[in-house]
Amino acid sequence: MHKCVTGFFASCAAVALAVSPLAFGQSAPAANKPAPRTADGKPDLNGLWGPDRTFIYDIVSTLKKGETLPLQPWAEQVTRQHMSKDDPEANCLPAGVPRMAPYPWKIVQQPKLIVLLFEGNIHSYRQIFMDGRGHPDDLDPTWYGHSIGKWEGDTLVVDSIGFNDKFWFDFAGHPHTEKLHVTERYRRPDYSHLEFEVVIDDPGAYTKPFTMYGHSPLMENSEIMEYICNENNQDVSHIVGKDSRK
Repeated sequence: MHKCVTGFFASCAAVALAVSPLAFGQSAPAANKPAPRTADGKPDLNGLWGPDRTFIYDIVSTLKKGETLPLQPWAEQVTRQHMSKDDPEANCLPAGVPRMAPYPWKIVQQPKLIVLLFEGNIHSYRQIFMDGRGHPDDLDPTWYGHSIGKWEGDTLVVDSIGFNDKFWFDFAGHPHTEKLHVTERYRRPDYSHLEFEVVIDDPGAYTKPFTMYGHSPLMENSEIMEYICNENNQDVSHIVGKDSRK
């Protein structure tokens, strides 16, 4: 079982220390097998995927070597002031986009709709509409925004807007505003790996767009489980100071 059974910042943080399926008690699939395809010839992204720790602790770790986050002065100050006990995710609220929780997540792919299912926190989900629609003209800001997708060759491109400003990008407390525009690019280079690039464009908090890079391992012979963060959440009262993990 991959289930975390005690506090979020204790046992679940340990889960996030590795991105290998072996960390969840699963056998690692053969990396040299080709990526499968769906009946319509598109890359098959269906499956249970492990989290990428760089999308959990500090998004600075997702950047290319030598790059820095282009924070506006106010956003840099807010990041320093944010304390871990105030992290919305630690208080059982949704992680937002593109942040990950240290739990598995699942892709359910259909020709006109892709759904991302998250085990962590409130057992939440994202919908990616693949039917050619655009974004609505007047969106109410939400935790996961509004997402539309398309295929560019073997790459799934997801465009998302309509976010609220409540979630943090990571444990480090990096903020964003309702101007946030996220573009994700997903590729499955082989059977056992998912790669993604995420462009963050938020002129309200950052001086220019920046790109995050991550990957997830395939987890075979397992499923997401019910996890309700609000149930017996005892972590927040024990959190002191600011999380410094990278």
